[in-house]
Amino acid sequence: MSQSRRNFLAYLALGTTASAFPLLKEIEKLDIDFPEDSEQLNSALAWVEQVKGSKKIVYDGSSFNKGFPVHWNWAFYASNNGFKVPDSEITAVTVLRSMGIAPAFNSALWEKYKFGEFFKVNDPKTGKPSLRNFVDRPEKGDLPAGGTNGISDMLERNAMFCVCDAATRIISGILAKRMGLDTKEVYQDFADNVIDGIQPVPTGVWALGEVQAKGCGYIFAG
Repeated sequence: MSQSRRNFLAYLALGTTASAFPLLKEIEKLDIDFPEDSEQLNSALAWVEQVKGSKKIVYDGSSFNKGFPVHWNWAFYASNNGFKVPDSEITAVTVLRSMGIAPAFNSALWEKYKFGEFFKVNDPKTGKPSLRNFVDRPEKGDLPAGGTNGISDMLERNAMFCVCDAATRIISGILAKRMGLDTKEVYQDFADNVIDGIQPVPTGVWALGEVQAKGCGYIFAG
């Protein structure tokens, strides 16, 4: 892959958020390939087809933002349920991309790679950089407004979550370089620790476009 295409994909994945700007020099030094994975693309296209119902929204989670990209997914269901709309007529999609991908991964990865420190996410219980993914199965006080419905709860209700693979490759590459580890092995560690039910997609912006084409309204959540 040419350096120009690699840089383009890197900037596409991370370069649109202020929190990513300090990483741009590190991105330029990474030697990361973005393989054209037909199996992943076909899986992502099949995932998009799950969008259903008369009430459809997509939340753009480009940063952690206190867990709002997750919390608002639940809020969309709760609001529509309040108007007697059943879950079968509702689709809420959360796209985790750019510097907002951390919620997609199991707590083991948060602890191993110090996600709280890297993504600047503090644990609501300790006030220190988080070593756990508290938006997956949150306890009282973990989410805004006392919310306790996290990613796994919403997946059980057929809500949709995806994570940008390009951002995953870049961030895992940055962390590998900082820690003196093998880039491919760290990426595989990330891939193996995506929460069950969250769909890897080629890029987050691709997913945003695809689900909007299926009728989802757009809300910036990050």
